[in-house]
This record gives sequence, structure tokens and C-alpha cells, in this order.
Amino acid sequence: MTDTIIKIDLSKSAYEHDNVHNRWHPDIPMVATVKPGDDFIVECFDWTGGQIKNDDDASDVRDVDLTQVHFLSGPIAVEGAEPGDLLEVDILDIGTFAEQQWGFNGFFSKKNGGGFLTDEFPQAQKSIWDFNGMFTKSRHVPGVEFAGILHPGLIGCLPSQDMLDQWNSREKELFDTDPEREPALACLPYADTAHMGRLKGDARDQAAAEGARTVPPREHGGNCDIKDLTRGAKVYFPVYVDGAGLSVGDLHFSQGDGEITFCGAIEMAGWIHIRVKLIKDGMAKYAIKNPIFKPSPMVPKYDDYLIFEGISVDDSGKQHYLDTSLAYKQACLNAINYLGKFGYSPAQGYAILGCAPVQGHISGVVDIPNACATLWLPTDIFDFNIKPNSDGPTKELDGSVDIPLAPDLDS
Repeated sequence: MTDTIIKIDLSKSAYEHDNVHNRWHPDIPMVATVKPGDDFIVECFDWTGGQIKNDDDASDVRDVDLTQVHFLSGPIAVEGAEPGDLLEVDILDIGTFAEQQWGFNGFFSKKNGGGFLTDEFPQAQKSIWDFNGMFTKSRHVPGVEFAGILHPGLIGCLPSQDMLDQWNSREKELFDTDPEREPALACLPYADTAHMGRLKGDARDQAAAEGARTVPPREHGGNCDIKDLTRGAKVYFPVYVDGAGLSVGDLHFSQGDGEITFCGAIEMAGWIHIRVKLIKDGMAKYAIKNPIFKPSPMVPKYDDYLIFEGISVDDSGKQHYLDTSLAYKQACLNAINYLGKFGYSPAQGYAILGCAPVQGHISGVVDIPNACATLWLPTDIFDFNIKPNSDGPTKELDGSVDIPLAPDLDS
């Protein structure tokens, strides 16, 4: 029987667990040790550590303390791992807790986190998604049900001190270009809410003051939010410290490419079953700078899509040069506007794109001045026909149902 090497108690705060941390730092002590070839189970909090509740009030999303996130289980030492190696991680299985068969999706307030479409959706909103085996649906988004692609949004190894210093330096330089911006350009170290696992005393305080926040992905992996890192996938992580220091968290039941609402997946607490191996000197052998992965042979089978295009022209009509981020934003907005013709509110359309297994593609970056990005929306997730036809869209939705909206932070 596979051992659960990290266990959590959802009735207690993440801060009461010494096998959990919420910053990246090479001095965070390992909480378990495994050998190459071992497989094991790790239990994880949701990324906020239980700040979001299963109700119809979005004020918890509005008021969430984002300096606390993400709560990660680990670090886990792998015997024999040294800087320069590759840590080969097989994701064997992922599951929910029997006592918590639900997850959440949220739009953060522009003044507290924001998101990809924060200018269009500046206020906090929340949808709750109930799990039924491999399927999920929401009382806040009618007419939609789909199979989940369970995956860890955040997984990676500890950085070296040199790498940590590089992260902090370059992110501070970016932050300083516009320090008053909302949302901020970068999430800088913040000691007050740092949870450094088993690190204690002065060493803990010093590490907390410089520990990197877990918000962005970086060279070590981290918060990449790749929906295809599901059961059956394999990841090759660069190793930067002795023992590797593998940590994992931010489990998702499902997500669309880009996690566009920032809290853009169906976030959940749960467990992950992992196997690890080592490739000695693998970083040099394969010229690895960032992790690479092999996708799973097991994915939900959606073959029919509506594909929405976007180009590098903003809402005012201004032309931009090969801006793929803007092009994907326009593809998302085009899909949201389309779904509105079937009775979905803009917020419901936004939530669908964040939660459902939509695909995002950079489809063209050579035809100056317009990049072309596409969003692939699976049609089979709807319980009615959303394809264009000569009769026009059929509105079959209850317009009284919508995603709860929290009053603005200044209200």
C-alpha cells in the first residue's frame, strides 16, 4: 500500500502544519525523504488555505489575503539529488477529499489581485462547483457540465540562494517601474504572513524576509497552471539544491488554458500520488533551463469545438505589433460576447472559460502586425446547442441565476 508521507487536517489552519510552507527559500527544511523509484501520496490544502467558503457570498474572494498564498506541501527530499540533476516526476493519480466534494472559481477585485480580464471584471465574484465523480457543475452557471482534468497548479523544487537572489532582484526592478499600479506588477517578499515550514528562530525570520512569493512560475517550475499536468503526465524538473526539495499544491479539478480569471481554475483541496526518479547531470545533458513535461494519455474526450479568434487590436481600435497576450484577450472576449447571446451573463461566460477544458493556442506570430490567438471552446459541455445556425441562438437559461458579486472594496 502506498504511504501518505504528508497529511493535513482541513479543520486546522495551514499555519498549524509544519509540513506546509508558502514561500520559496533554499533553507526551508525538508519534511520527508524518499528514494528514487519511490511512489507516495501527498495531501494538499487549497491554495488559499481554506479562506474561501461554499456559499453564495463573494466577499471572501474580495477580501482574500493573497500575501498568504500558496500553501504548499513539502519540501520533500529525494536521496542522491544534486544541483544539475533532473527530477523525473510521474503524476500517478489525483483525487478529492471525501469530506469536501466541491471547489471554487473566483474573479479577484482589481484592487486585490486582479486577473487577465480585470479591466472588464474589476469586482470580486465567485462560483461554486460541485463534484460528482469525474464530472462537475455549478449552481451559479446553468447548462454546463464537464469532466475534470485534475492537476496540480503549482509544483516545483527549491531554488538555490543565487537563483532566489536573481528572482528578487529582477522582480523588484520591474515593480519599481510603476510601484502604485493596481494590480501590482510583481509580488515582492513579505515576511508578515510567511510560513517557512519547520524553519525557526532568527534563521526563519531572515528567510521570511527574502523568501520568494509563490505567485509566478519561474525556472524551477512553480505556479505554471498547466491543465495537462494531470494523472499520467510526467515532468522533468531542474534540481538546484541538494535533495531537490519537491513541493506541490494548488490542486485544480479543472481549468481552461491560461487560467484567465487568476483564481481561474476550479480550486480544491485534495491529494496527489507521485513517483520520483533521478537523471544525474540531466540539466547539462539536455540543456534544460525550465521544466519540460510529457502529457497524459488520459484526457477528457472532447472532439467538437467552436474556435474564437483574436488579433492584436485593442478595444479602442489601436493597432499593436504581434501582441499575443492582447490577441488571446480578444479571443476570450469574443467567446464571452458569443455566449451572451444564449443568455449567459458576462461573468458566467468568463467563469466557463476559466473552469472548463478550453484550449488556448498561439496560432500565428509572423503576419505583421497582427498576432492571431485562438480559444477552443468544447461544445459538448453544454446541454443545449451553442453552434451558429439559421434560426439564431436559443436562450434556454434562467436569467435570475448569476455568479455572486461582492461590493467593491471602497463601498
